[in-house]
Amino acid sequence: MQMNPVSKLALWLILLGSVLVSFAELDYGHCERVVKKWADSSSSSREEHVINKDKRSLQDLLFFLHVPRTGGRTYFHCFLRKLYDSSEECPRSYDKLHFNPRKEKCKLLATHDDYSLMAKLPRERTSVMTIVRDPIARVLSTYEFSVEVAARFLVHPNLTSATRMSGRIRKNNVISTLDIWPWKYLVPWMRQDLFARRDARKLKGVVIIEDDNPYDMEEMLMPLHKYLDTPTAHDIIHNGATFQIAGLTNNSYLSEAHEVRHCVQRYKSLGQPVLQVAKRRLDSMLYVGLTEEHRESASLFANVVGSQVLSQVVPSNATAKTKTTKSESGSGKSEIQNGTSEVALSKMDVKSGNMTVKTLMEVYEGCISHLRKSQGTRRVNSLKRIYPANFTRGTRTRVPNEVIEQIKSLNSLDVELYKYAKEIFAKEHELVSKNLVLTSKRSIVDLPNELRSVFGEMNDEKLWKFVSLALMLLLLFLFFLFVNARRRKTSKVKI
Repeated sequence: MQMNPVSKLALWLILLGSVLVSFAELDYGHCERVVKKWADSSSSSREEHVINKDKRSLQDLLFFLHVPRTGGRTYFHCFLRKLYDSSEECPRSYDKLHFNPRKEKCKLLATHDDYSLMAKLPRERTSVMTIVRDPIARVLSTYEFSVEVAARFLVHPNLTSATRMSGRIRKNNVISTLDIWPWKYLVPWMRQDLFARRDARKLKGVVIIEDDNPYDMEEMLMPLHKYLDTPTAHDIIHNGATFQIAGLTNNSYLSEAHEVRHCVQRYKSLGQPVLQVAKRRLDSMLYVGLTEEHRESASLFANVVGSQVLSQVVPSNATAKTKTTKSESGSGKSEIQNGTSEVALSKMDVKSGNMTVKTLMEVYEGCISHLRKSQGTRRVNSLKRIYPANFTRGTRTRVPNEVIEQIKSLNSLDVELYKYAKEIFAKEHELVSKNLVLTSKRSIVDLPNELRSVFGEMNDEKLWKFVSLALMLLLLFLFFLFVNARRRKTSKVKI
């Protein structure tokens, strides 16, 4: 029986569909094996050793795993650089091929590198800390910062000129934002988009922008909803915190990172093993802060990390050296000038052994006020170049609900990880608060003993005589005040 053309076409389509389904099943099976193998190796006995040891004890090396746009730069400048000398900092791996973690007396490593860097560090002697942020706020902040830094290059007449200038800056050994992950990918991409839109506006002549929503200003910059759906955003931004803490970014040291990340992005269900690894790593960390709980996080850091660093300081008469820092974009003069007094004060206090948790917090508060002011000024000056686009806390309310839901959906792993981080933070905060209360109670109980040490080795009889004499003098003083008050009252009556 001969089949008609329509029947043949239908049969071919069925066969093609079956083949495609088979390939898809095969591909899913392959991805499942790849992700499982990575997850199993990430839960090795060596990592379990790190999780099971006393994570609250600061080890020889502190690795600050800095998730972008979580406020980590503030911690670095206003906490860590107050506690550690420049000679104690490890070379940061802006170029991972040249990274050397074995620097002598290396005690602090602060970098945007992901957790895979632990493969190059002395794992048993390393404490890890990080800060986690609400995924919606982190994604919005990433978009805003990409635009802000890219807009700085609009002072140049064209993209070629801007690219040449950034190349010259990097040759002069100045640390640029373009050297740091993920900005080395996101900023050039956004810069190219801004120049293309500026050139298009010039061709059109006068362009009137009526919309005041900076997240949807098509004539000026890439709209947020389009930005979120680009391959670059999918590869770098979405679930960025989970991939970074799991060690699976496109900047990873692991050879299998790209394939594992690709499989998770393709098959959503495969994200769960990655999420569990990231959660376990948060559990093993010395400190987990929350961007939204700014004051409580800073206090927790000072009491958990700061107190241990300060306890290791050996008092000396060394003269404090004021340390200048190079901005991520190559011009941090205002930051250096504003922060000088705080840096000098804190270095002097640390070296002399006079710094306490309380003074550390005072120095931190003074430092962040200057840092935020300089960052705010720079932000305003950068965004002037793409006026009327402007980003403030208030403008975020203009992001449509459907876009917010889009961010949540694209960052479902980060949403779950953030919830888990909040649970860890609440437990640690409660524990530290209890310890502080117990310490205060002990101080009150030990007060008589402290008084005894102040007045020397007195026996009970001598101490009682001293207290009696002090009370007698106090009574005489009060009697004198009483008599003097009576005399004044009598004199007024006579008049």
